[in-house]
Amino acid sequence: MVSRDASQKVMPTYQYRCEKCGKRFERTETISEHERVEPQCPKCGSRKVTFVPGRVFVVTSKKS
Repeated sequence: MVSRDASQKVMPTYQYRCEKCGKRFERTETISEHERVEPQCPKCGSRKVTFVPGRVFVVTSKKS
């Protein structure tokens, strides 16, 4: 999933699951943030979260 911030830049939405309480949540973040930030569970505050791969949506041009 992709979101737009205030400056209209496209930003991906990443899905996570808390290993402590099981809560699934999403975060919209830049690719560089995704590589360096350790997200925190919004329910219990734990930093023991795992990335949950999401669906991939690919748009291609059809050439004859």
